[in-house]
Amino acid sequence: MSSDVTLLAVGDVAVKRDDPASIFRGCRGALTAGNIVFGQLETTVSERGSRVPHAKLAMRAPPGMAETVSKANFDVMSFAGNHCLDWGYDAFDDTMDLLTKAGVKLCGAGQDIVEARRPALFEVRGTRFAFLAYSSILPDGYWAEASRPGCAPLRIHTIYEQIEHDQPGTPARIRTEPYAEDFAALLNDVAAAKEQADIVAVSLHWGIHMVRAELAEYQRIVAHAAIAEGADVIIGHHPHLLKGIEFHRGAPIFYSLGNFAIEQPHIWDPKITKSDSFRQLVNLNPKWDMNHVYMLPEETRRTGIAKFIIRDGKIAETRLLPAYIADDSAPIVQRANDSHFSAVRDYIEEINTAAGLATTVSVVGDELILTPAA
Repeated sequence: MSSDVTLLAVGDVAVKRDDPASIFRGCRGALTAGNIVFGQLETTVSERGSRVPHAKLAMRAPPGMAETVSKANFDVMSFAGNHCLDWGYDAFDDTMDLLTKAGVKLCGAGQDIVEARRPALFEVRGTRFAFLAYSSILPDGYWAEASRPGCAPLRIHTIYEQIEHDQPGTPARIRTEPYAEDFAALLNDVAAAKEQADIVAVSLHWGIHMVRAELAEYQRIVAHAAIAEGADVIIGHHPHLLKGIEFHRGAPIFYSLGNFAIEQPHIWDPKITKSDSFRQLVNLNPKWDMNHVYMLPEETRRTGIAKFIIRDGKIAETRLLPAYIADDSAPIVQRANDSHFSAVRDYIEEINTAAGLATTVSVVGDELILTPAA
C-alpha cells in the first residue's frame, strides 16, 4: 500500500576510519528503503574534549561521521548510553550540534534532564512518530540532571539473593529492578509521547553485555510496563550481540540488536586489550580470537536491520533483514541463499528458546518474518 511507512532500526553505530562511508557499503541499499531509519550512536563525535578518567573505553569519532550517517539515511539516533560523556562536555556538545546540523535528530540526551527526556518527533505520510531513549549502563556522572548535561537514566538496583540460605558460599540469584523515580519518569514520558504520536518507539541501552541469550530480570519488567503505557516497539542496545525477540500485547521487543556499523575496540584505544576491564569483558565470552582481524566473538557478527511496516497508524508487520559483519566491521545484508542468513535465523531461534521467549521466525524472500507464537 502506498500509505505504508517503513521504519528501520539497527544496533550500535560508531565509525572511525579514513573512508567512513565504506562501513555502510554492504547495507546502504537496504537503509535507503526506510522512510525513517533509527540507530544507536555509540560514540561521541568531536575533535575536542579530554578523556574522563573513569571511561573504560573512551570513544570519539571525527566530525565527519555526522555527515556519513546522514548520507547513509539515518534520521534519528539514540545518544543515551555509556559513552556519551567519555570526552567530557565539549565533545558531548559537539556531538549534539554536529548530528543536528547534519539533519539527524538525537534522543535520550540533552543539556538537562528535561531535554534528555524529550522525544524526537516525525510525521511521515500522516503517521506521527515519537522516539524516546534511556540508558541503564551509566558510568558515574553520565546521566542528566536539572542543571547538568547527560543522558536520560534508567538506573537499576542489583541485589544478590542467597538461594539456599542454609548453605553458605553457594551461588546467589541476581535480582534487578529499576529505580522507582527513573521508572516512573520513563512511563510518564511514554504516556505523554503517545498523546503526540501514533507510534512510540522506546530505545533502551541495557542488559548483560557479551553473554549469550541471558536477559536481566529488570528488562522484561520495564519493557512490558512501557508497552502497557503506550509504547509500540522496544529497541534494545548495549550487549554487542543479538538477544531475544518477544511480543507483548502484540508489540515487538528487540532486547538487543547487537553491533551494526561499529569499529573494533582497539581502533578507539590501541592499549585497551591490555587493560583489566577488557580482560574482564573477554572472560564473559570464551570465543574471543585476539589474533584475528575481527577479534570479537563470532556471534557478534550476526546482526540485522529490524523492519517495521506501519499501516493505519499501527505496526502491521515486524521483520528482520539478516546481516553479517565482515572482517573490516562492515555489516553486509544477506540474501536467503547466503549461509550467514541461515546462521542469523538459527541464532535467533536458539537465543529465543534459551531466554524462554515464544516468537515464530519464518522466511519470506530475503527477510525473516517475526510473529507471536500461537
